[in-house]
Amino acid sequence: MGQNIFTNPFKPGAGHMPPYLAGRNSEKDEFVKLIQQKVILENLVLTGLRGVGKTVLLETFKPLAQTNNWRWIGTDLSESTSISEESVALRLITDLSVIASDIVFKKKVVSSMGFGKQTKIVEQKLNYDVLSNLFNSIQGLIADKLKAVLEIVWACMQQEGKFRGVIFAYDEAQTMSDHPQKEQYPLSLILNVFQSIQRKDIPFMLILTGLPTLFPKLVEARTFAERMFRVLFLNRLNKDNSRDAIVKPIEKEDCPVKLSDESLDLIIEVSGGYPYFIQFICKEVYDVFVQQHGCGEPVGVPINEITRKLDNDFFAGRWAKVTDRQRQLLYIIANLPDSDDKEFTVQEVVDKAKKLEISFSSSHVNQMLSTLASKGLIYKNSYGKYSFAVPLLAQFIKRQPKDYLQ
Repeated sequence: MGQNIFTNPFKPGAGHMPPYLAGRNSEKDEFVKLIQQKVILENLVLTGLRGVGKTVLLETFKPLAQTNNWRWIGTDLSESTSISEESVALRLITDLSVIASDIVFKKKVVSSMGFGKQTKIVEQKLNYDVLSNLFNSIQGLIADKLKAVLEIVWACMQQEGKFRGVIFAYDEAQTMSDHPQKEQYPLSLILNVFQSIQRKDIPFMLILTGLPTLFPKLVEARTFAERMFRVLFLNRLNKDNSRDAIVKPIEKEDCPVKLSDESLDLIIEVSGGYPYFIQFICKEVYDVFVQQHGCGEPVGVPINEITRKLDNDFFAGRWAKVTDRQRQLLYIIANLPDSDDKEFTVQEVVDKAKKLEISFSSSHVNQMLSTLASKGLIYKNSYGKYSFAVPLLAQFIKRQPKDYLQ
C-alpha cells in the first residue's frame, strides 16, 4: 500500500451521490429536452422502486437546469404537507421565497395627507413575509390566492430579465393525497394551479419524484395529469452499467486490491443491478478487502456475510411489520415466476396458492394486497396489476425461515 491510504468511495446512504453515476444518460437527455420547452406543455414524473437512484438522479438535474438559467426549488414532501390545501400552499410559498427573496416587488401605497391622498411606490423584497402577506390579502379560494402569488412573482422576475423559469422539484411525492372526507384536496390543488399558470405561459415547471404508486395517484386525483407529465421510470442497471458503477470509482482511487471478473459477476448478480445495493455491497467488499490485504490474508468476497447484513439493514424492518398471514401471501407471490421483475394479477396469486396448498380467496387476496400496498411492500399500476415495491424482496423472502407456513 505504500504511504497512500485507500478511502472507500462507495456510499450506500439514502440519496447519497455515488462516486460514479452509471447508466442514466438517456434520462438526462430527456430532462434537457423538457427544459428547452418555450411553453411548458410537459412536466416530469421520475419514478421507480426504492434503491434505484431517483433522488440521486434528481440532484444531477439541478445543475443542468441552473446552467440553462432556470431557478430551482427542491425539497422532500411529507404526509404532513398534504394535511390541507393551505398547508401545501404555504409549502410552495415557503420554497418560492428562498429564490425570490432577492427580487424586488414594487407596491403602490396610498396614504392620506390632510384633505388629500398621496400615492407612492414602495419597493419590497419578495421574502417569505411579503409573499405570505400577499397570499393572505388576496380574496378567493386557496387555489386562486396561490395562482395570484405565483403570477406576481413571475411578473417581478421578468423585470429582472435573467431567468428562463422556475422548477419546483419535490421528492417522495407519493406521500401526497387528497382527503375527500375532510373536503381537502391538496394534491389536486397542486395539479390545478400548475396547469392554470402554465396555460398563461408562465414557465413554472413541476418535477415530482416518488415510488411507482405516484403516477396512478396523480391520474386518480386529476385525469388531465396523464397529459400533463412525461413519466421516466428508472429501471435497474444493465450488466455493463453495473460493471461501470463498480469499477470506475476504484480506478480513480489508489486501491491496493482489484476485483476479479468472477467477483464482479457475483456482485452484479447479488445486487440485481440496483444502484443502492451496488453501493452497499461494494462498500462492504472493499472494507473487507483492505483489511484482508493489510493482514496478508487471501482476498475473497464474503458474499454470504454481506447478504445477511443487507437483509438486516434493508429488509428486516419491513418484514417485521407484516403478520404471519401477510407473510404467507408474500411467500406465494415470491414464488411466482420472475416475481422480482414481472407484474402479477390476483388470479395468478390465487392459482399459485392452490398449488402450494395455502388457502386464499380472490377477495381475501385483494384486501390483503391493499393492506400491503399501504405498508409500501406492494404497488398497483394503472392497469390493475401488482408488483413488489421493494427491489429483490422475493429473494429475501425465500431466504427467511418458513415457520409462518405451519
